[in-house]
Amino acid sequence: MKKVTILALHLGYGGIENCISMLANNLSDKYEIEIISTYKLYEEPAFPLNSDIKVHYLLPKMKPNKQEFINAIKHIHLIKTYQEYRKARKILKLRKNKMIEAIQNCDSDIIISTRDIHNKWLGKYGKKETIKIGWEHNHPHGNQKDAKKIIKSVQNLDAFVVVSPDLKEFYEPKIECPCFYIPNAIEDIPKKISNRTEKRMISVGRLSHEKGYTDLIDVFDIVHQMNPDWHLDIIGDGVERNLIEQKIVRLHLDNAVTLHGFQDKDYINECLLNSSIYVMASLTESFGIVLLEAFSYGLPCIAFDSAEGANLLISNNWDGYLVSNRDKNQMAKRICELIQNQNRRIIMGDNGYKKAEKYQMKEIKKEWVSLLENDLL
Repeated sequence: MKKVTILALHLGYGGIENCISMLANNLSDKYEIEIISTYKLYEEPAFPLNSDIKVHYLLPKMKPNKQEFINAIKHIHLIKTYQEYRKARKILKLRKNKMIEAIQNCDSDIIISTRDIHNKWLGKYGKKETIKIGWEHNHPHGNQKDAKKIIKSVQNLDAFVVVSPDLKEFYEPKIECPCFYIPNAIEDIPKKISNRTEKRMISVGRLSHEKGYTDLIDVFDIVHQMNPDWHLDIIGDGVERNLIEQKIVRLHLDNAVTLHGFQDKDYINECLLNSSIYVMASLTESFGIVLLEAFSYGLPCIAFDSAEGANLLISNNWDGYLVSNRDKNQMAKRICELIQNQNRRIIMGDNGYKKAEKYQMKEIKKEWVSLLENDLL
């Protein structure tokens, strides 16, 4: 049995972490799976892992202090800023040294890296006989600096996996190692889907700037004025939670919007089952696995087309709507059209459900196994 190691920054909440856990669980029947994680954010991984998967934490008692450093600068607290700066330097130095040491000592047949900084260390310090694979989930979104960093990081790897055709088209001519498109996946299709009769819409994601939740509140404010009996559920947490809460209060939407915070998969699935529309306001989104999860519950999806992952998954006017130019009024209009037409919600949701079936992990797993068995290298 071959041994596969996956390098992770942490195993907390996040799209990459969800994908890592899903891939590890589905490969563990065929391979010996190990995950090396820099940080231990929670006592247990946010996304459950099979009992036969080994997890090693490099800095189990340390956590990144980026937000504390930013807060100290923001409040012009010079002593605190200096203290957080020194702490950050120490953490980053340990992060690098510990991961390099782990890579050098790793006896796996295959190592999969999930961050550009890990790609760089894996290519430089990984054993010659080990197959080294980079796995990129993020889109550079026109940022040439980020793109160059990723291109440079994979120069000594054996393969580079990306999660969208656009990323493959972008990176393939620029790198020396083979580039493969393997989409992200959902675990399976639920046995029961939404009846799309509930007056609820839902959005799931990290409460950070790039997810666009302050824009979503503006959109819902417009919708709510015309449809006061509809409710918005937002599941997730993050640095912009206070900002979003303040906006909800300022617009008098306290009783119409619920911030659920971080929740486990069962909780999220139950909310999807009891919703009728999925809304994404992300500024950027490389793949948008949450859209697939919404499709799997029969929900039509609406998103701004600034999110590349939404363009990949949503077929406009078929299983949802793509809104151009981040036009909040147009998004509100599309939502209202679905609110007023249950039959359209059902037809679009059914179309999305059929699409989600093609992205089940049992199908995507075949592509990973083919790569790991060296069939494609």
